[in-house]
Amino acid sequence: MTTSSPGTGAPVASRRPIQIASLAVGVVFLLVGVLGFIPGITTNYEALGGAGHHSGAMLLGLFNVSVLHNIVHLAFGVAGVVMARTAALARAYLIGGGVIYAVLFVYGMVIDHDSAANFVPVNQADNWLHLGLAIGMIALGVLLANRDTRGLPARRASDAQGRTAG
Repeated sequence: MTTSSPGTGAPVASRRPIQIASLAVGVVFLLVGVLGFIPGITTNYEALGGAGHHSGAMLLGLFNVSVLHNIVHLAFGVAGVVMARTAALARAYLIGGGVIYAVLFVYGMVIDHDSAANFVPVNQADNWLHLGLAIGMIALGVLLANRDTRGLPARRASDAQGRTAG
């Protein structure tokens, strides 16, 4: 969507709310991914493992993290930022990412956290955060999908083409 810049008539790109949401979620994931590598913000940093349940590092002293877990956050962040370029991609990111986090929630609830199956790794705090992310991302993707920049329902293609009297 483009609009004219006041006084110049030059086109200025504007983002739809769903694109802003995708960008914001992506930036938060990037921030979390980076914070997972910072001693002090990540407690027991010396116990940060590459992957698996043996990593003893805890982001904010609460969420179990590893190098793999941090890289996943960074990748999710990059995806959110890149996919914010269009409303359709932003919607796919939010809903698809929400589904992935729903699967991670179920996965985290059924595995033994002390087994090799906990390769990400996750703990109970991660599990509940994953559920919250799933609900939040899917809700954003669904609720913002058909909104324009003014928060009004987006016009349908037939409305945009105009109707003929008949």
